Amino acid sequence: MRKRTRIIGLTLAGVAAAGAAGALALVYSGWYDSAATHPHTAPVNHVLDIALRRSISVRAGDIAVPALDDPRRALNGFKLFRAHCVQCHGAPGIAPDPYARGMMPAPAALVETARQWPASEVYLVIRQGIKMTGMPAWQYRLHDDDIWDVVAFMKVLPRLSPAQYREWDRKHPGAPAPRPLETPAELRPGDPEAGRLAMQQHLCVTCHAIPGVVGANRHVGPPLGGIARQRYIAGVLPNTPANMARWLRDPSAIDPDSAMPDLGVSEQDARDMAAFLHTLDQPE
Repeated sequence: MRKRTRIIGLTLAGVAAAGAAGALALVYSGWYDSAATHPHTAPVNHVLDIALRRSISVRAGDIAVPALDDPRRALNGFKLFRAHCVQCHGAPGIAPDPYARGMMPAPAALVETARQWPASEVYLVIRQGIKMTGMPAWQYRLHDDDIWDVVAFMKVLPRLSPAQYREWDRKHPGAPAPRPLETPAELRPGDPEAGRLAMQQHLCVTCHAIPGVVGANRHVGPPLGGIARQRYIAGVLPNTPANMARWLRDPSAIDPDSAMPDLGVSEQDARDMAAFLHTLDQPE
């Protein structure tokens, strides 16, 4: 019995090792084409689609859906959809912008998605985005009420013909009135974990190597390991969480010659990011 168990264990270990070796060979050979001009193979696409739908379904299960039948919600959602969604997804009778037509995977036409998916799942995708698809996380750019307004419009979208969509467009010109992401009463002390996530969402990782933040680790700007030990920010501001939040929100006001751009960081995100940066007390 012991010998049989040992043989089974060795066999399983050998299969696992062979599988790992095969996976490494596949990755390092460059065999799998990453070009956007070549779609995934049908089996890969099928597996990814199943994983995507299950991931969304599991995480959307506990989301409470507010009342969405107020016409004012759908109208504001239409304006937000026109401002932020049509460029990639198109609309009835409206083509996506040229750059979106070259994306892989191709952005979905949302009429069928809006018809089939529950409101909670549509909300989750808009709010949190989808990795490696070009779908951004709008929670860092739109108030939650605005996201629900987009969901409200998407529930109307499948009933609109191209002529009706054009009529909405004609009757309701202009940009949506933006809601602030937070009010002073909603602000809370900085949360390092929320700040770590916000560092990625505000593209800090595209210029800086940041401990704990997964990304390309570019060295356009200085690495941020050990930044908590610096005495000054940009050479002029004492390095406190409050001053770091000021710098993150409006770097050119502190140093007009800085290459650090204004990334539209909200007050809460700036507090969270400053809290995270003040945990980085060890240089890498």
